[in-house]
Amino acid sequence: MSDSTCQACTGTWPRPDHFLEDLGMSKAYLHDDQFFPGWTVLVFHRHVTELFHLSPPERSQLIEEVSRVATALSEIYHAKKINYELLGNQLPHIHWHIIPRLPNDPAPLEPVWRIPHTPVLLTGSTLQHTIDRVRSTLQKQA
Repeated sequence: MSDSTCQACTGTWPRPDHFLEDLGMSKAYLHDDQFFPGWTVLVFHRHVTELFHLSPPERSQLIEEVSRVATALSEIYHAKKINYELLGNQLPHIHWHIIPRLPNDPAPLEPVWRIPHTPVLLTGSTLQHTIDRVRSTLQKQA
């Protein structure tokens, strides 16, 4: 996959209307499926597929950005645990899934990928309120 065919590089994923914040090395977006409230995706700015392709300073900065998002989500959602996923099998472009796991989690011992559910798609004012809440918390941490 090249920059010209990568959904992250062409801007077709994640959805632009789910944008939260440009963090420096990456951009944060609210994931489409909010069955797990606060599920956020952090997408590296340029097309790169592996952490070892990054320079040590880039890796350090990226993990700081991941941590910043996790801190914000933990604060907002009072998470019992934060899950971090960096897979790249379906979309080979460095992107982290940062997923708050809450006290009422339907399957707290399972990864989110293995929990059958109907996706929760936020729209309108509910989507905007969630984006504003996360964005505001991220900006306070800057």
